[in-house]
Amino acid sequence: MASEACKEKTSSVLPQVTSSSGLPMSSPRQQSKSLLVAQATLRISAIVFTLIAISVIVTNTQSVIVFGFKFEAHYTYSTAFKFLVGANAVVCAFSALSLIFLSLFLSRSVPQQQQQLKNYFFLLLHDVVMMVLIISGCAAATAIGYVGRYGEKKMTWQPTCGYVSKYCNRMSISLAFSYLAFFAYLLLTFTSALTLMSRPTTQ
Repeated sequence: MASEACKEKTSSVLPQVTSSSGLPMSSPRQQSKSLLVAQATLRISAIVFTLIAISVIVTNTQSVIVFGFKFEAHYTYSTAFKFLVGANAVVCAFSALSLIFLSLFLSRSVPQQQQQLKNYFFLLLHDVVMMVLIISGCAAATAIGYVGRYGEKKMTWQPTCGYVSKYCNRMSISLAFSYLAFFAYLLLTFTSALTLMSRPTTQ
């Protein structure tokens, strides 16, 4: 009886860590693991999206005859589309490298907490640079694609997608996957910042 009373007294004295809603909060280790899983998933998604976008752009070509002249549409004829291919390739390569980097130092305990914080900061910086790069390629290709589909009357630029509709439609698909890669990195910047903020600053 005395031992049961002691247990009840001890349980009443010890506080329980709860959230503002009254529910028990998850441990920092569980939160860190969830963030790592989310980061790995988003990086793999970015790799898949950029690979699909590159494959669609590179294989996209169409030849038509207009007024007796042969006209061929290919991504190499546009600087903006070549920039989009290069941006997707860089983002794809660095996403794979960052995934390896993530598995090396985030999946195991690092004895020096300060060094771990630096690694998280470099990862966040990488994500921001990749996000800016891919949205730059998307913006450039979108501008050229808009002119190609709708033209620009004030500049007397005529639309060309009426002649190469298949090429324009496939280019729109590649742009959609490029934008998906951008949104993946947009979420990555948030998760990287959240992971960095959740790290303790003292050992």
